Amino acid sequence: MSLQPGTFARGTFVGRLWLDAAAGPALVHLRDGVLHDVTSREAATMRDLLEMDDPVGWLARQPARSTLSLDEAARGGKLLAPNDLQAVKACGVTFARSMIERVIEEKAAGNPALAEKIRERVTAIIGDSLRNLKAGSESAVRVKAALIEEGVWSQYLEVGIGPDAEVFSKAQPMSSVGYGADVGLHPISNWNNPEPEIVLAVNSRGEARGAALGNDVNLRDVEGRSALLLGKAKDNNASCAIGPFIRLFDATYSIDDVRDADLDLTVEGEDGYRLAGKSSMREISRDPLDLVRQTIGRHHQYPDGFMLFMGTLFAPVEDRDHQGQGFTHKIGDRVTISNPDLGSLLNTVRLSTECPPWTFGTRALMANLAVRGLL
Repeated sequence: MSLQPGTFARGTFVGRLWLDAAAGPALVHLRDGVLHDVTSREAATMRDLLEMDDPVGWLARQPARSTLSLDEAARGGKLLAPNDLQAVKACGVTFARSMIERVIEEKAAGNPALAEKIRERVTAIIGDSLRNLKAGSESAVRVKAALIEEGVWSQYLEVGIGPDAEVFSKAQPMSSVGYGADVGLHPISNWNNPEPEIVLAVNSRGEARGAALGNDVNLRDVEGRSALLLGKAKDNNASCAIGPFIRLFDATYSIDDVRDADLDLTVEGEDGYRLAGKSSMREISRDPLDLVRQTIGRHHQYPDGFMLFMGTLFAPVEDRDHQGQGFTHKIGDRVTISNPDLGSLLNTVRLSTECPPWTFGTRALMANLAVRGLL
């Protein structure tokens, strides 16, 4: 499946492309279906571009240096995750529907066979009453008290409707994979799913500069056993996919478009299985910029900026193989996350142990840029 150039007819799209001749990545700007190399001493990395006062204006002034067509890059597996030196952070439990599923995971202690009975009980108590509840509000405090009385209070409800958002480290800088790459599942997991999300690109000053699509691959059984296993559930080889590009905020695209975005998800199995799902940012319980403020400030700095996954409404509950056990991935699943403004992110599911190992880290990038005279 190749990317459709028409999706990118308007807007400012930037990404990273692997150059065999340079044995390293190039910073690229998509213009008229062609990727142009804009790597320079001024902008050797995506981090450098996002730190500029006017990255959109800077890109407009760069000469055309055609590298590959969009289709050639997509078919050739040359597109990297668009982020590089940024920390990769994620916010969890930001949607009411997925919040209920997190409660179920916890109560089931990672056992999918128990999930359906627990789902029926929790849904009977909570229903959809949390959908329009503002996190941290007085109404949320009252709901919290009622749920404690019912005996279904959970750490997931605490971060879902309490004053403090859950913000965790999803992946290490330079470890994310891009369009067309394999995404990895830790071999110990038997209950897992994709998480289609919008990812904000934020610079060191806490300014949201643009957005991309992301797959926050999730191991439901591992996290469900204990919240202390969150790192093991989230940060594994190839478990973080971002792409295909970062769309910079400009006259055609803004944070309000992010707030109004709908995401489509399809999972296509080698066995003929097909799952379709959606996530709508209109149902998020915390504003995207509030999530940014809870991540960066005087309490925490990111000198190279960060990418911020903002959570998902999608929580697959339909059965795939066994009644009452819901959805889980199979090796070879093709996952496509799409949005009309951001394009599509396509990845194939493998075990993390079978995905290409991550070897090109920050040290390798710096050495490569130095050899190319870009530092």
